[in-house]
Amino acid sequence: MSQNVNRRDFISASAIATLGASALGLGAEPRRPVGNHRPVVISSANGLRTVERAMELLKAGADPLDAAIEGVAIVEADPSDRTVGYGGIPNEEGVVELDAAVMHGPTHGGGSVASLHNIMHPAAVARLVMKRTDHCLLVGEGALKFARAHGFPEINLLTDEARKIWLHWKETNGKESDWIAPPDNELDPLVREFFKREHGTIHCSALDTHGNLGCVTTTSGLYFKIPGRVGDSPILGAGLYLDNAAGSAGSTGRGEANLLNCSSFAMVDVLRRGLSPQEAVLEAAKRVAATNKSPRLRDAKGRPNFDVKFYCVSKDGRFAGASLWAGAKMAVHDGEGARLVDCTPLYPEPLVS
Repeated sequence: MSQNVNRRDFISASAIATLGASALGLGAEPRRPVGNHRPVVISSANGLRTVERAMELLKAGADPLDAAIEGVAIVEADPSDRTVGYGGIPNEEGVVELDAAVMHGPTHGGGSVASLHNIMHPAAVARLVMKRTDHCLLVGEGALKFARAHGFPEINLLTDEARKIWLHWKETNGKESDWIAPPDNELDPLVREFFKREHGTIHCSALDTHGNLGCVTTTSGLYFKIPGRVGDSPILGAGLYLDNAAGSAGSTGRGEANLLNCSSFAMVDVLRRGLSPQEAVLEAAKRVAATNKSPRLRDAKGRPNFDVKFYCVSKDGRFAGASLWAGAKMAVHDGEGARLVDCTPLYPEPLVS
């Protein structure tokens, strides 16, 4: 393992430790004896450490939602992941706003937070919304007050690296801007490299040793978004959904496309009809492509000029991923180690931005 990865893991572990078990563990279920069902954990491509940690917890008798939440907490605390939690790219005013949602298979409960400021682990807050309120969704200042009341510490989520990226966007966004960018040879290499990357988010679905499901999606949202913009991640049925009798699903990518199609609910509904995860993810991809009518969001051939990834695991442990464009991967742990596997593309070539 490289020195950089070791440093990143150390930073993430330290950040989670500073949160304290009293906050991250609030609402977690007691451990149970391990069952006979084969556990499976799936995640987006930035979730290799997530599936590894979640699988470790499942094998120790953890609830599937608790395992998924602790798994994504690693990425929420990682400042090198610009799409989730601490270090996430801010909105157009330079403020990091986080969204997250969770669902719990045995109780069919769900909770979410949106436009949450200053809290590193929004997924853990979303679990408390599910368990300690009579609501499903808290937003903005109300979500922050709720998190603060339960002992979640507030921190500045905007890292120096993310601030430099935001500042460069500010300096180069629009012809009428009074902000002036530095000469290209003075541009921080980190900033230059960032603008070559695609957007992210992280989803995790876990199937435990008793055949129960839990899932979470957490994100810092669209880069430089209008303040208050909420995508699909904290919306049950869009950014994630599960039915404990059928399976669990989630998605990352252009959130508005998933909101308009309730993509995660649609995938689980395909499972309810007795079809496979592979059929479920491809049907969701086809639906997004078919309903994308905006000329601004279509290429010369009428196809979406954006990407969306879909992830699905069925009650029996089968799993699949799909994307609109070629090249996407998903993280999986099914007892054979954490690994990346290819998502099936709707279109055979990579997205050209």
